[in-house]
Amino acid sequence: MRVCLGGTFDNFHKGHKKLISEAFRVAGVKGFVFIGLSDGKLLENKKNGKNWQIRKKNLEKFILKENYQSNFEIFPITDIYGPTIVEDFDAIVVSNGSEKNARKINEKRKELGKKPLRIVTIPYVLAKDGKPISSTRIRNNEIDEEGNIL
Repeated sequence: MRVCLGGTFDNFHKGHKKLISEAFRVAGVKGFVFIGLSDGKLLENKKNGKNWQIRKKNLEKFILKENYQSNFEIFPITDIYGPTIVEDFDAIVVSNGSEKNARKINEKRKELGKKPLRIVTIPYVLAKDGKPISSTRIRNNEIDEEGNIL
């Protein structure tokens, strides 16, 4: 199975890890996971403290540590579509907040005569205070990458 997902993955946290783990689970042992890593105009409204190469290395380090059996590729994306409207994928893994983008991707795929992607939505991972873990909250020193209150 060919699975895709995307994100900024800044302040790499427990929620990111869950998203990536789910993508590898859905792909299966002989599958392939394509990870779109935000770049360019997708970063304009983000206070991204780490450059693309650093974020890519953080992703690779986690994936290799977890010893997932699926193959993977990390590539830059500059819009919500990335390669999803030109390449063949079977599924897209998203968090609650990104499900609307997955639906937009499927609308565009339909316009182009492509089959829709199976959308796998995972719930937000919550911090100890019951609110979602996010890079913004980590940047604001509210929580750490594991969701502990600071």
